[in-house]
Order: sequence, then C-alpha cells, then structure tokens
Amino acid sequence: MTAPVLVIGEALVDIVGNGPGSSPGSGRNGRNGTKATPGGSPANVAVGLARLGLPTELVTRFGTDPYGDQLGAHLFGNGVQLAPGSVDPGFRTSTATASLDAAGVASYQFDITWEPPALSLTRGCPAVHTGSIATVLEPGAEAIRRFLGSLVSEPVTVTLDPNARPTITPDPVSTWAAVRELAALSDLVKLSDEDCEFLRPGLSPDEIAAELLSVDRTKCVVITRGGEGAIGVSRAARVDVPAPAIKVVDTVGAGDSFMSALIAGLHTRGLLGAVRLEGLTEQNLREIVDYAVKAAAITCTRHGADPPTAAELRATWGA
Repeated sequence: MTAPVLVIGEALVDIVGNGPGSSPGSGRNGRNGTKATPGGSPANVAVGLARLGLPTELVTRFGTDPYGDQLGAHLFGNGVQLAPGSVDPGFRTSTATASLDAAGVASYQFDITWEPPALSLTRGCPAVHTGSIATVLEPGAEAIRRFLGSLVSEPVTVTLDPNARPTITPDPVSTWAAVRELAALSDLVKLSDEDCEFLRPGLSPDEIAAELLSVDRTKCVVITRGGEGAIGVSRAARVDVPAPAIKVVDTVGAGDSFMSALIAGLHTRGLLGAVRLEGLTEQNLREIVDYAVKAAAITCTRHGADPPTAAELRATWGA
C-alpha cells in the first residue's frame, strides 16, 4: 500500500454514563460514574484500521479545547494521520452522551457540528470510507456527496456505513433517500439490523441488500446482527456468519471495529483500489465477514470504542 486509506467523518468525545439519565461530568472522568472517551464512528474506524496495520488518514474537525486535545492524543497515539485543517483552534469539539442499558447497549444524544476541511484524494489511495452523522448533517454532508461523486472514474474502492442516528435524522424516508444516493457511489455498504429496522421497516435484510445491489457500483452489502453475527451479500454469493459466544461489557464501537476489519480483510485479499471488489468470491466473503465479526466481538468484551489490533485477533481467534 503506497498511500493511506482515507476516512472522512466526525471525531468526537463519547461521554459514557451508567444508564438512562446519567449526566456528563467534566474532564476525562466525570461525576455520577461517567467517563469521557474518544469516539465518533469514522474516527473509530480510522483507529481500527491503523491498529490492523493499514496506513490511515482521517479528514475530520475538532478543536484545541480539552476534549480536542484528548482526541488528538488518541488519534496520533494510534498512528492515524490527520488531514490538513482537521484540528481547528476556532472549533468546539463535538460530544456524544451515551447511556448504557442493562445489556451494555448504548443510546446517544449528540452535541455536534460538522463542516469538514477541503476533501481531496491522494494518488494511490486504495479506499475511501465514510458514514454516520457526517453523511447526513449539513453543511458537511453536501461536501461528502460532491466528493464521492468526483470519484466515479478514480481507481479507488469506496465503503459506506450509514450508522443511522434517529436523534439526528428522525425521518426514515428522507434518511433512506440520502443513504441510497451515497450507496450508489459506494462499492460496499455496511448496515446494522437496527439501521435496517429504522430505515426500511418491514423489509428483510436480504430485501434491503437486493435494493442496494440494484445499482451498478455497489457490489457487496454486509448487515450485522449483534450477537447473531452478520450476513454478507454480493451478486454472486450470500454468507451467514455466526458470532462467537462472549461476555458483553458494552457495545460501544463494535460496529466500527467490524467496519475496520472488513476494509482490512478486503485489503489482505487484494480487493481494494482499482479492482473495486471484482473477484470477491464466496470463500473470500465468508472469511472477511468472519474476521470482522471476531474484531467486533473483542471490542464488546471491553469498555468503550476500543478496537483490537491484528495481533489481538490472531491471539484470540487465530484470525
């Protein structure tokens, strides 16, 4: 790999509480048992990619306030490059307050502004990933739509994880329209079962995958199903991969770890870049989804968005 994977989207601080109604404190460890940790779905994916050994550049925006300093230290400490303009002294770092239920499943309330610096493609970049709030919150969402549209003839693989947030975009019809527009510019789309239920209620995962695969560009759809694992669907194959039995601490960042491992698995098999997933076989698809399921499982066994390294995956699962 001669150039880093490019990840575009929000970096923020997750303020994690112990249950509904928990209020954020101050600093890294707040009152009432809350804790501030680096997060934001695209930022988590960038960290996950770097920990899996892929050079990674993140286009985001955060400030130089205490939360921004915490984010910067986290990203740099994990080997993530920051695109020019991503650190802005005049910008207030965004936050997400996460409450955990008895099963460790998080719900979020966001205090976020999204306006990215200029977007450009480095020569040799094998993949561009985006998703989550960055793809629906203006004015940054429009910048991402234009940028992905400019990549139609570029030799780069595009991946998308909508990571629907009903508190940000409560109307599923308009949100699905936005997802379809970006999905049509993407080679791989990853959704969760919760995304599916919100965006296309009444449809099965396979029906949703068929909808997304109906455009020329999209070649693969992967849908996660929590403790049941994930399915992967291409035009030539369908795989159903179970999740390993684990003790869940919380689910924060699990989907992002899954996404990072999907991209890393595609890279290992030479399916990024100009090939744009051409040659993706049923065996490859099963192996890649299995790798991603196992990465997510490790994240669920520890607090916060803490994706595994490649060495941890090998040590835990032999993956």
